[in-house]
Amino acid sequence: MILRPLFALLTLATATLVQADEMKLAVTTSFHNSGLAEILLPAIKDDIDLDVHLLVVGTGQALRLGRAGDVDAILVHSKAAEETFVAEGFAPHRREIMFNDFVLIGPNDDPAKVGEAATAADALRRIEATQAGFASRGDDSGTHKKEKALWAEAGFDSADLSPEWYRAAGAGMGATLNVASGLNAYVLSDRASWLNFGNKGDLTLLFAGDPVLFNQYAYLPVSPTRHAHVNHDAALRLEAWLTSEAAKLLIDGYRLNGEQLFTFNAQ
Repeated sequence: MILRPLFALLTLATATLVQADEMKLAVTTSFHNSGLAEILLPAIKDDIDLDVHLLVVGTGQALRLGRAGDVDAILVHSKAAEETFVAEGFAPHRREIMFNDFVLIGPNDDPAKVGEAATAADALRRIEATQAGFASRGDDSGTHKKEKALWAEAGFDSADLSPEWYRAAGAGMGATLNVASGLNAYVLSDRASWLNFGNKGDLTLLFAGDPVLFNQYAYLPVSPTRHAHVNHDAALRLEAWLTSEAAKLLIDGYRLNGEQLFTFNAQ
């Protein structure tokens, strides 16, 4: 009679310990497409014995998962949206981890002469003037938010662009790059996804280097005050690892075809 409740308590304690070694992290499709997760996750398991389960979505959806308490933390790349998330109390803080940049990809023959543009806004004006094909994420992701901001800087509301040449994929970065490849269209991509993309077809990198194309990734643990059930301890352990020297070496050392994809800048 005494052993049964004791056994039940031991079982519950064991289950709690197992749960404490797992967490759910919402990450952007651009981060996942880069291949960096395949480098980081085994190291996280080895170093801090934490199993990180990824939910791969756009930034907008990642933030919605965080608001609902469906994940323990998020890793995204849209600063204004992240700051709103913190201000609304859904995360105690925002921690910058690493950066790369956005690039404009397009057809080798470059009908809009994007390769001759002085700025990213100039490049988009050239695309609009020629009404050359353009593939948009159209999914409220960090990349899509950046693209809409760039169109606004160029003097256009992306919602008013003609669907005859401006195509919204409503999909992740890899799928949108596939759309662009199929249509031989222009597309805004993060550099890492482009370098890791295997179906380039007649597309090439045409424009980069404008400071406005800077692409910062940040980590936000979901607030346990908002959602008491989240594994906040694990989220903080992961944050400590992502800002460590071990993470820096792996992030800065990750390359494709000899090109560095991300630069660690956590402080």
